[in-house]
Amino acid sequence: MSLADLGYLAGWRLIRVLPRPVAAAAFGVAADRAYRRGGPGVRRLAENLRRVVGPDLPPAELDDLVRRGLRSYARYFLEAFRLPGGDRAAIRRQFRLDGEQVLAAEVAAGRGVVVALPHAGNWDAAGAWVTAMGWPLATVAERLKPESVYRRFVAFREGLGMEIIPLTGGRQPPLTLLAERLSQGYVVPLLADRDLSRTGVPVTFFGQPTRMPPGPALLALRTGAPLYTADMWYEADSACGRLVGPIEPPGPEHGTLSQRVTVLTQRVADQLAAGIARHPEDWHMLQRMWLDQPANRAVPGSSATTGPA
Repeated sequence: MSLADLGYLAGWRLIRVLPRPVAAAAFGVAADRAYRRGGPGVRRLAENLRRVVGPDLPPAELDDLVRRGLRSYARYFLEAFRLPGGDRAAIRRQFRLDGEQVLAAEVAAGRGVVVALPHAGNWDAAGAWVTAMGWPLATVAERLKPESVYRRFVAFREGLGMEIIPLTGGRQPPLTLLAERLSQGYVVPLLADRDLSRTGVPVTFFGQPTRMPPGPALLALRTGAPLYTADMWYEADSACGRLVGPIEPPGPEHGTLSQRVTVLTQRVADQLAAGIARHPEDWHMLQRMWLDQPANRAVPGSSATTGPA
């Protein structure tokens, strides 16, 4: 068993038995330490948030936003580690969805639904909430390294009732399996604000060019399933979401399937951006996001990039 494997295993076991205030304090301390160290991920988060809030926010306020962003990200891991210890009723209490009745009606009608999500708030809590409501859910997962960690994450999510399809290395292409699940009335949530393939759909996001995965739009257009986005954020007592849509699919006048996927993906990007702008501290994007970003760069005007250890 690798050190990484041992670390995650210890986390899942230990954090579940610690009193929540004790665990929350420890994760908060870790987040603040990461902020002071100002490593590459912190610098990237600061740069990404600067693009969200614009150039006029004073540096001190951006620094505060970065600190709160790291605390939000730490809270995500804290609550993810603790999810397996909760029963269905407890899981339903830990997440609130504005638009629950809309989703319930889609599921009751037997219609599969695609939901495009940002890396924000707690997407694992959202998925666990869906399955705790008794609704079928299938999604994809990036293959993490080492493989042992990936297997533990899959086992963790499957233990919450989710069906996990590998993004790569599976027996069938993930879009084929997801289309089949949509025909069976599944909820299919997909993280949609960052392209992992580097061959995604070109879009404009917060006024700058980037790429986003075609999967949500392509599935919706191929299957006819309604496509929603979800705003994701935290409140003091709960992870929260708001269902937005369904998004109007582009018709044949927009050209080929590929061209319609581009149009629809831009509509997804616009709605994700609106939600992120409302809750920027809960957007957990510590990776390169825009095409003009180099591999590593400090962010001018933010002491979060150079804070003391």
